[in-house]
Amino acid sequence: MTRLMPRVLRALERFHAGRPWDHNAHYHRWILRQLPRRVDRALDVGCGTGDLARLLSSRAERVHGVDADSTVVARARQLTPRGTQVTFTVGDALSAIPPGPYDVIACVATIHHLPFSDALTLFRQHLAPGGTLVVVGLAHRRSRSDLLIDAVAIPSNVAMAWIRNKGRKSPRPASMTAPTRPATMAFSDIVRDARRALPGARLRRRLFWRYTLVWHQR
Repeated sequence: MTRLMPRVLRALERFHAGRPWDHNAHYHRWILRQLPRRVDRALDVGCGTGDLARLLSSRAERVHGVDADSTVVARARQLTPRGTQVTFTVGDALSAIPPGPYDVIACVATIHHLPFSDALTLFRQHLAPGGTLVVVGLAHRRSRSDLLIDAVAIPSNVAMAWIRNKGRKSPRPASMTAPTRPATMAFSDIVRDARRALPGARLRRRLFWRYTLVWHQR
């Protein structure tokens, strides 16, 4: 199985290239379910083209997105209607976050590009009392259980691709121009370091090669 899985994943990538759907956006509605009905300020770290930031504006009076990729931030600004309280900044997530505090901080498929513990500590410092941090992240496959979860995700991914592309041309997720890197931390290491930085954090493996972290500031 260990030898077979890389070949299966490459085949899946070829299939997915012709039937794209956004694995990260799949979790956006789940993120909303972790939040209060109304908050004052929300921050989206690694905002991309701003889909989640605009969705967060349904709960927050003010939303700010930060991303290192100037091309996708320009697109985010184009897609965001005038008059909405959603703004964007181009910059490194660890240095470009405007001063908080924030009632909500969301970080989707971004934290593996950052020093993990440093990023969590910074998010904690910017979070208001009673605030919520939600992370959707990627982990490095290392154990047999990782491969088993991948095996379960593959048919689900194929089914979702067929459903989302059936009868229509599905929009491709925006291409990033800033440098990226693969996830290097195994999920067990992520759990260990997250609970050191954020006591009481709830972490869970998810389908579609993601994990989630939810933490509430006291």
